Amino acid sequence: MLDPQEQRVLDAAVAQAGVLGTDNPAHTVAAAAMDTAGRIFTGVNAHHFTGGPCAELVVLGMAAAAQAGPLAIMAAVSREARVLPPCGRCRQTILDQHPDCFVVLPTSAGLQALPVRDLLPYAYDASRTAAERIVRFSPQYYDRVASGAKRATTRYRDPCAVGPAWLLFEFPDGYQRLPGFVESVQGKRVCELSDDDARLEDVSSAAELRDGLRSHYPGVADEDMVELVRFSLRD
Repeated sequence: MLDPQEQRVLDAAVAQAGVLGTDNPAHTVAAAAMDTAGRIFTGVNAHHFTGGPCAELVVLGMAAAAQAGPLAIMAAVSREARVLPPCGRCRQTILDQHPDCFVVLPTSAGLQALPVRDLLPYAYDASRTAAERIVRFSPQYYDRVASGAKRATTRYRDPCAVGPAWLLFEFPDGYQRLPGFVESVQGKRVCELSDDDARLEDVSSAAELRDGLRSHYPGVADEDMVELVRFSLRD
């Protein structure tokens, strides 16, 4: 099940595919991507025996040419509107340039948007020095983050890196974002989370923090490692 923004990106890819026609073997796939400002970029592949680029790579170039921020969602479809998973080269390129991007693809449970890092387990990661980062939040936290009351977030299998990042709030009708800076990332077991950690997240106790973590990440266990991410707002 796709959320409204993921569906918008998929719809844009389908619309782009709809203008390809059926008689041009050089252009058979369309892709679309959305940045953290909610802008959508589309493109098509340029198939050639010398290794012409996939539609996803064309979209990366289109977004860069428009000075887009980090990309949050990407989808690719055939000209028959069949959703296509990215090839290995595209997965590695998206991971390196937009490590927090989600990719729409078919799964046994239907269409889902999955983190690109999950599509390349144990991948070589060249993203640490160059890519803009995203830290995603439920919209319920926007006011608390914007006011400075919430200064940390606990993540499970959702890596963050120290440095500038967009704090991205995924409202149903569109994104809102705040410029942030990740101050530190500390690994802890769920059972080790303390009341001090909870106060940084603007909750009353470690028990409440653990309950919230379990509701957000079903199945997380007391011995699982999580990351306590401390952040601040940039001007």
